Amino acid sequence: MSLPEPASTLRAPTLAEQPWWWRLEDAAGAEVQAPDEHAGQRFASQADAESWIGEIWSGLAEHGVAAVTLFEVEREVYGPMSLSA
Repeated sequence: MSLPEPASTLRAPTLAEQPWWWRLEDAAGAEVQAPDEHAGQRFASQADAESWIGEIWSGLAEHGVAAVTLFEVEREVYGPMSLSA
């Protein structure tokens, strides 16, 4: 007789737990996809989202991201914010 597998305590956070995200835009304002290592990033707070973009903005700019807009779930908080130096 085998025992059932224990329930995983590692689960993806829900939208309510991480409602903050950035829309990445090209120079024309069209949405662009993030490089794989940054795709799908969501954050628990506005401060976390802003810290993240502050750390990686130059790498995103090198991949053609010209501006970013911050959202909380579907509410636009601010932007577009240019990533040019």
